[in-house]
Amino acid sequence: MINLPLLPIIIPLFTAIILMFFGKNVSMQKWIGAIATAGTVVASIVLVNTVRTDGIQTVNLGSWEAPFGITMVSDMLSALLVTTTSIITFFVLLYSFRSIGKDRERFYYYPVVQFLLVGVNGAFTTGDIFNLFVFFEVMLMSSYVLIVLGGTKVQLRESIKYILVNIISSALFVVMVAYLYSVLGTLNMADISVKIADVDQPGILTVIAVMFLVVYGLKGAIFPLYFWLPGSYYAPPTPVLALFGALLTKVGVYSIMRTYTLFFYHDTGYTHAILGWLAVITIIVGCIGAIAYWDVKKIIIYNIIIAVGVILFGVSVMSPESLEGSIYYLIHDMIIKAALFLLVGVMIAITGTSNLRKMGGLIKDYPWLGWTFLIATLTLAGIPPFSGFIGKVLLVRGSFAAEAYIGGGMILLSSLFVLYSVIKIFLNGVWGVPKEYDGRNKHNAFYLWGCAVFLVILAVAYGVGAEAVRPLISQASEALADPGIYIQAVLKE
Repeated sequence: MINLPLLPIIIPLFTAIILMFFGKNVSMQKWIGAIATAGTVVASIVLVNTVRTDGIQTVNLGSWEAPFGITMVSDMLSALLVTTTSIITFFVLLYSFRSIGKDRERFYYYPVVQFLLVGVNGAFTTGDIFNLFVFFEVMLMSSYVLIVLGGTKVQLRESIKYILVNIISSALFVVMVAYLYSVLGTLNMADISVKIADVDQPGILTVIAVMFLVVYGLKGAIFPLYFWLPGSYYAPPTPVLALFGALLTKVGVYSIMRTYTLFFYHDTGYTHAILGWLAVITIIVGCIGAIAYWDVKKIIIYNIIIAVGVILFGVSVMSPESLEGSIYYLIHDMIIKAALFLLVGVMIAITGTSNLRKMGGLIKDYPWLGWTFLIATLTLAGIPPFSGFIGKVLLVRGSFAAEAYIGGGMILLSSLFVLYSVIKIFLNGVWGVPKEYDGRNKHNAFYLWGCAVFLVILAVAYGVGAEAVRPLISQASEALADPGIYIQAVLKE
């Protein structure tokens, strides 16, 4: 049990290597990938239960004690995000079986998805700032392959922008890690926190904090660094879009959440004020984009940007309740965004278009799809008793208690824009005037819907069963609100 935090990283890593040897045998790739990902889900659920009962789990690689060696740390936040990531990847894989296409499958789609899972789970688990960069790169290299796989004109065009932005961001990341090391002489996150407390965060560390916000802001798509996201996420096919939308930006969000609560909490007047205002503007920009477009993919993509702003505003407030709301909303958003992208993918598979003006009346022949989409819509918008509502209540209460009325008000107001943007899809595409869609495979659409509906059920259960989940979320927020808990678990002080 001692190496439990490593299992959600090791299982997909070895699976990816094994799948490389089955290059020609796609059906073997599918089955091995699905079984291994199910194993990753089980390992991560066991990890959550272990952290719940025994506290934060740490593994020192090579038996070098922290802060000298590389430490992997699973606190409750990390364990919950790893579990959510693994579950989403499992259902996206099942969805891919009938939607990604043979051309992409032949070019190592399934191994690359496993490598992506390694990068995301590793970034959530590492306790070392340089290793966070390493896992970022594993994740990004996998995403580079996934964004160009298939080689359509729009994919190749958008991939150039996506890769260029991320190369600049990664270079900046290395520079900031080097600066941090030159000031503090350590890369272990817990030790960095201790050293910053000792030197009382001088001006140079405030500059580093702002630069880290630029690095993670590019990955997480906060204003004004979100410009690359709508086009880049629009280009790849639905399963890849679901993985990107649910997971990749959330790694950037998690990184801001971790560093701004563990490192840069001594002088919050400047850094957290910047984060708060950027989060508010991010919400506004996302709302404008979400209501402006008539393309179903673009509408949900801009809703990613809204969610990033909502989560990060809770982090900027830094109260225990707002942090709890941020964590709750982060997990909710990962699940429901994946579900919505998969459901939108079913609509596109049936109609052959993502243009809302060319859709209509899907509920006549596909009632199961229509009503599931409505439930997912209400969940995303935060209508009670769904999970979006509970996360936003915690965020708004925390914001108002800290007298951050503008941000709290924007979070409330954004719910109306989110509801309008996704109800527009329901009223025009699902309801609306029925249109003829010739040659579409209803049986295949039902299979794709079946993969998405599990995530919708999970999102609904996450809201309805909030009382059962709340202790886990509270435990996760405690380690953010009190860095001493994390430091003691890692450094054994």
